[in-house]
Amino acid sequence: MFKKDITTGAKSKVKSSAQRGIRAKVLEEYPRLEPYIEEIMPKKEQLDLVKLPDRVSVYTLGSTPLFFQHMDDELLPHLSLVHRYPSCFPRLRIDRGAIRFVLSGATLMVPGLTSLGGRLPNDPEDEEGRYGEEELDAGEVVVIEAEGKENACMVGVLKMGTAEMKKVKKGQAFEAGHYLGDGLWGLNLG
Repeated sequence: MFKKDITTGAKSKVKSSAQRGIRAKVLEEYPRLEPYIEEIMPKKEQLDLVKLPDRVSVYTLGSTPLFFQHMDDELLPHLSLVHRYPSCFPRLRIDRGAIRFVLSGATLMVPGLTSLGGRLPNDPEDEEGRYGEEELDAGEVVVIEAEGKENACMVGVLKMGTAEMKKVKKGQAFEAGHYLGDGLWGLNLG
């Protein structure tokens, strides 16, 4: 979605009533953010809306991007927010071989998640329980981590549920999302 550099469009202030609605929607979609919501979106601070090409909107606090949205789709967290609160989002892990493809904007395929270095929920290799016990469904927002790396490298929407991935072990796993080094990551909001 953001393979090329992006030029920002109009920037406008979000009305306080709309801001309350966005805050409620964020808490509904990401309930684990509740203890941090006052840090992320303080009630007294002004939230801005930045329009991008292809009907994408980015919600920012000052020059800090928080969430983005394509048309009326779900709110997706910006990777900078994911890096600050990594345990607040469902996550999966890709193997080392898939990293270069993800960072070049290629579609994430199921083998990158089901191979030896990949991690899905209920993985016997996941001793810390980092990737959860609940299977994730198609359409859920998920953060992708990379084997051997500390920070998440991608955020997007699952195209296939994790239980199905374990069965078929092939196909597209992910809708195009936001990844490290893409146009949204390099966006200058200052």
